[in-house]
Amino acid sequence: MKRGGGVVLHYLALSRAPHAALDVAAPALAALLWLDSLPPWRVILVGLLTAFAAYLAVYALNDIAGCPSDREKMRRDQEAAAGYLDNALVRHPLALGLLKKRQAVAWMAFWGGVAIVGAVILNPVCLLIFLGGCAAEAVYCRLWCVTPLRALLSGVVKTLGPLAAVFAVDPRPPALPLALLFLWVFLVEIGGQNIPADWTDIEEDCRLQAVTIPVRLGERRAGLLVLVSLTLGVLAQQALVWTLAGSHSLFVAGYSLAAGFGLLLLPGLRLRADLDRRSVIRLFNRASYYPAALLAGAAAQLLF
Repeated sequence: MKRGGGVVLHYLALSRAPHAALDVAAPALAALLWLDSLPPWRVILVGLLTAFAAYLAVYALNDIAGCPSDREKMRRDQEAAAGYLDNALVRHPLALGLLKKRQAVAWMAFWGGVAIVGAVILNPVCLLIFLGGCAAEAVYCRLWCVTPLRALLSGVVKTLGPLAAVFAVDPRPPALPLALLFLWVFLVEIGGQNIPADWTDIEEDCRLQAVTIPVRLGERRAGLLVLVSLTLGVLAQQALVWTLAGSHSLFVAGYSLAAGFGLLLLPGLRLRADLDRRSVIRLFNRASYYPAALLAGAAAQLLF
């Protein structure tokens, strides 16, 4: 029983399940903001399962495609960063040999299949978005030693969940709020997740000649880019809220601004001032909870 539980843990670690569960909040939030009401229960249930399955599959794909570089890092006995959300389970179980590649591929294929079925039920456009995201994620992993501009692909991939959620509740969404949604999620991903995640590996990436934003720009300029990206992301968030929230704009704008300030801008300012790993991890973790905090506020406003 213990052994079976350990194997399950390794599968969940492959897909960074705690982070995947938090990420589901972003498409759920997008759907709520778009409709300014709860979607039908069928859409809610299918949508949540589809989103969770898609994130599990894409994170597993990330570890499978990035296994060679992850294995190189493990060979150098890199210490796990204390308190880092993506280390909540075992980090890179495939690279550590805790799972075989065929097991990892089977796990990814299962959840990818669930996501495909759910996407077709919701809207075939969602299927195209999911497949495009998988392709972009695979390319992103292969650009580790090629260009820091791969971060742009990471930003695009993160926007696809919320964009798919919009198409699940509105087959013909207007262009302006869709563009604002893209900018918001894209900028927050770059400043709050992608650059901090690469920053935690900066020593090993330098030794292995990886080409990431913190390696290429250095910590000071990377910190400035983080702060600029997060500031623009919060501004895009406010523009989207005022575009979509209707009569609830003042309330929604208020709590969303508070969440953006407390979970993004404050830790971003702290990182810019300190430029140390603890501040990087604090920003990454708080940015990971940011969509869930917004979702809680949006749900409370609709229900009460």
